[in-house]
Amino acid sequence: MAMEMRLPAARKPLSERLGRDTKKHLVVPGDTITTDTGFMRGHGTYMGEEKLIASVAGSVERVNKLICVKALKTRYIGEVGDIVVGRITEVQQKRWKVETNSRLDSVLLLSSMNLPGGELRRRSAEDELAMRGFLQEGDLISAEVQAVFSDGAVSLHTRSLKYGKLGQGVLVQVSPSLVKRQKTHFHDLPCGASVILGNNGFIWIYPTPEHKEEEAGGFIANLEPVSLADREVISRLRNCVISLVTQRMMLYDTSILYCYEASLPHQVLSSGPLTSSLICELLCCLRRDNVRVSQYFPDIHQYELA
Repeated sequence: MAMEMRLPAARKPLSERLGRDTKKHLVVPGDTITTDTGFMRGHGTYMGEEKLIASVAGSVERVNKLICVKALKTRYIGEVGDIVVGRITEVQQKRWKVETNSRLDSVLLLSSMNLPGGELRRRSAEDELAMRGFLQEGDLISAEVQAVFSDGAVSLHTRSLKYGKLGQGVLVQVSPSLVKRQKTHFHDLPCGASVILGNNGFIWIYPTPEHKEEEAGGFIANLEPVSLADREVISRLRNCVISLVTQRMMLYDTSILYCYEASLPHQVLSSGPLTSSLICELLCCLRRDNVRVSQYFPDIHQYELA
């Protein structure tokens, strides 16, 4: 039997200089990004022996003379204007502590939210005493990032009627790097459900409300029983999100909706996690139309199905 053998070879070094047209490349901790001292050190990098070295595993990004490494799996790093979904963890004086999948708890000030009914006035001592009646521990909310402090903590606000307390639905937690940034993260899907794609990796799936104009400051949660058809749609969307996350595909309204359409021939699982065979079968359905699939999943050719 013929056998081919080769001696150990030195690892091919990365490019020593990053040009403007250089494509993004992946690095691991300890890799030398560049030896040019004219670049500034950004997040995920450090200087060692006059070289810029990566401290995390991820892709190299460059903005003018600033070089940083965006980690492939990390906690949420807030940016002003991001839409987030969080859970109230503590009620403090004139503020709430919110868990948003970041290193530190986020803050929602009493002055940064709408009062019930959308009333505009200064907050009084009575409002401070009634804070637990507005939001209490365990409540889920949708909010927008108002400011980012020097230590990385995030300040939130809910001054719009589209933000506030969330009612009945399903929460799916994914990596923040898989959520695609868009102009809007509130999507009413034609299948009868709505999705909030939080930039922090929290995805909220809930039945589309019939009368949105009746919302009063985001504090009235619809607790009416959800029909079986709506629960099946929400469960199917949840399984589609998990299938896309398993294959490391970006999450946005078009990809989720197309995956939902491809899953219609299959039945919703009554219990238990998704099996690998079902995920492979679902992606095989997506492969049938290569032209349409390539529009929504550019990297689908990288995934070989058994």
